[in-house]
Amino acid sequence: MRLAALLAVAMLSAPAMAQEMDGRMDHGAHGDHGAQGGQAMPDMPAMEDEAGGDPHQGHDAHGAPAAALPLPVPDHSAHRAPQILPATPDLPGDALPPPIPEDHAADRYFPRERMERTRAALRGEGRFATASVMIDELEYRPRGGKDGYAWDGRFWYGGDIDRLALSTEGEGRFGAAPESAELRAVWRHALDPWFNLELGVRHDFRPDPERSYAVIGIEGLAPYWLEVSGHVFVSDKGDVHLRAEAEYDQRITQRLIFQPRAEIDAALQDVPELGIGAGFESVELGARLRYEFARQFAPYAGIHWERKLGETARLARARGEGASSLAAVVGIRAWF
Repeated sequence: MRLAALLAVAMLSAPAMAQEMDGRMDHGAHGDHGAQGGQAMPDMPAMEDEAGGDPHQGHDAHGAPAAALPLPVPDHSAHRAPQILPATPDLPGDALPPPIPEDHAADRYFPRERMERTRAALRGEGRFATASVMIDELEYRPRGGKDGYAWDGRFWYGGDIDRLALSTEGEGRFGAAPESAELRAVWRHALDPWFNLELGVRHDFRPDPERSYAVIGIEGLAPYWLEVSGHVFVSDKGDVHLRAEAEYDQRITQRLIFQPRAEIDAALQDVPELGIGAGFESVELGARLRYEFARQFAPYAGIHWERKLGETARLARARGEGASSLAAVVGIRAWF
C-alpha cells in the first residue's frame, strides 16, 4: 500500500515540475530577445519619457557625426585674385630687359684689370665702320636732238647707328650747262632698324643763282619693302621746300629687276628767281628694268616722265620752256 501511494504521488508531481521548468526556459528566451532589441523596443519610449528628453534621442547615434563635422567654408580666393593684379599688366614685348650681369666668372681666376681690358677690346669689335659708294643712276636720255643726261649717286661712311652720307643728283642736256645739280651732306642716325634721321646741308650749284639749304628728313624701308624718304629744305634766303621720294625693287628673276620710282617737290612760297611757284613744283615718274650681271653692276633701260605743276609750270611757259617731257633712258647702276 505504501509503495502504491508513493508511485501515485510521483506521477502527480511530475507534470507540475515539467511546467515550472518550461516557464523558466521561456523567460530566459525573452530575456535574450530583449538584449537583441526585439522585445526591448517597446520599453525605450518609456525610458525616454521618464527622462523628459528629446523624443529623437534615439537618433543621437546618427546625429552626433553630423554635429561634429565642420561646415564647409566657401573659398573666395579665386574671386580675390583679380584684385591683386596690376592695373596695366605687361604685354608681350613690353617686359623690362634683364639686368646687365656684373659678376664675371673669369675675374675669379684672372686679374680683374686684365679681364676688363679684354672686355673693352671685345666691345670695340662691335663698333665697326664701313663705307659704300652707290651710283644709282647714270643715264642717257635721248630727246630728238636735245639729248640729255642725269645722275644720282651717294656715298656713306660709318657704323650701324651713325653715318656720314653724301649724295648728289642732277640732270641736263649735252652742250649746255646742267639744269640742276645739287650736293647734300647729312649726318644719318638710325631711329630703329628701318628708318634713319638725316640732318645736314644741301647746296645747289644749278640752277643759277646758287643756293644753300639746311636739311632735315627721314629715310628708310617702309612695309612691303618700299624705300621712301621725305625732306624739308630751308634755304639761306628763308624759302622752304619739301621733297618726297619712293621706289620699289620688284624682282622678276634673281637677276632681272623692275624698279618704278616717283618724286614730288613742293614749295611754301614763290621763288621767282629760281622759276618756282608756291605749291607743288613738279612730279617725276620713272620705270627702269635692269639686269644684274653681278650684284655690283647692272645696266638698265626704261622711261622717265616729268612735269612742272601749278605756278612753276606757268613760269616755265613764260620763259618759253615746256612744262613736261618724256624720254627713254638707258644707263648703268653700280656700287662698291
